[in-house]
Amino acid sequence: MQKTIFRLLYVQVLLGIVLGIVVGSLFPTFGLQVKIVADGFIKLIRMMVAPIIFTSVVLGLAGLGNLKRVGRIGLKSFIYFEVMTTLALILGFLVVKAFHPGAGVNADASKLDTRDVAGYITKAHDQTVSGFFLNIIPKTMAGAFADGEIIQVLFISVFFGFALASLGEANKPVIHTLEQVNNALMKMIAIIIRFAPLAAFASIAFTISRFGLPVIISLGKLLACAYLTSIAFIIVALGLLLKANGISLWKFLRYIREEIFIVLGTGSSESVFPRMLGKMESLGCSKPVVGLVLPAGYSFNLDGSSIYLTIAALYIAQATNTHLTFWQELAVVAVAIVTSKGAAAVLGSAFIALAATLSAMGTIPVEGMALIIGVDQLLASARASTNLIGNGTATIVIARWEKEFDDRKAVEVLSRATPVPLPAQTSQAEALK
Repeated sequence: MQKTIFRLLYVQVLLGIVLGIVVGSLFPTFGLQVKIVADGFIKLIRMMVAPIIFTSVVLGLAGLGNLKRVGRIGLKSFIYFEVMTTLALILGFLVVKAFHPGAGVNADASKLDTRDVAGYITKAHDQTVSGFFLNIIPKTMAGAFADGEIIQVLFISVFFGFALASLGEANKPVIHTLEQVNNALMKMIAIIIRFAPLAAFASIAFTISRFGLPVIISLGKLLACAYLTSIAFIIVALGLLLKANGISLWKFLRYIREEIFIVLGTGSSESVFPRMLGKMESLGCSKPVVGLVLPAGYSFNLDGSSIYLTIAALYIAQATNTHLTFWQELAVVAVAIVTSKGAAAVLGSAFIALAATLSAMGTIPVEGMALIIGVDQLLASARASTNLIGNGTATIVIARWEKEFDDRKAVEVLSRATPVPLPAQTSQAEALK
């Protein structure tokens, strides 16, 4: 039985996290050196995500059959994403106003060491509203894949999917080829994900070694606010949504527990994106809906990042004794509605979105980001896990609205005590039966 337990991926990841904390505390020099392992794992995952998004979205659009159906699902998804991310922003706002995690820090923004955050601030200054929308369109098709820009790859995928769907029966050879490519990509990601426990160990060990436990403990109130708010959002908002659609939150969390632990260890929900495609299809969501909603959610439905933005922004204001009027505080929420859409699910992007939010406001010192850089990896774990669960919930809800959710299959899968194997990739013809 012990051998069976230690073969489970989520148990291995959990052990990696615990070992990372121990090694980072006792052997900080070694902890700094192992960061290359975590960086290498994230780069391997990012290498795979762009082509997997492309094949999944294109096959999903081809399976939807007509543009009217695509438009209907797209509109429902967009409305859902906006409502849920706005709710997350407001919840983060209410929590930080209620508990004042930054009160008493009394930091002088002009004396903070901003070397660690300078790069993020520079990138944020380059972001504008017009620049964000223009950045959706890549300079070249190959460039979008080379840079791994999720939004750009999604744009190309939708465009190509529309064009392919318009070809009618003539698109079958292309669809068959894409299915085989998608199968091969999934085999590759299955190999890479076996290194997730090592990546989790290296990521946590580096964070503890780089900033030290005393710094992290000193920001315990901020961490508590972020984690408790994320948990409350998952239990109340997402839990009620799932219950309204006939799914138990606890059974769903158990179903994706391996993915949750991987994200907690690596701080990026992108690391399990390919697995989530298979898991949601196996749960009973139709292949076309999964292929369209889940990739879009990774760019536009980032509930955890939204919670993080308002909590972090107002924490910095409180910690630097920056007085904000009620309308200025509401302006933080309004600006974050826009900047959160640029916080794609990759490591560090939410920190750039925070810098963009503070820069756009002009009232909260951007230099205050140096106060939270020490725990950003731990905050990343909270927001990425919430993003993951939120996007899984969104896929179920949209599939249910479209009457493309298999209830009997979901009941069967969620009733199993052991992790469900990822499904073999189905052909487009099988998916449309």
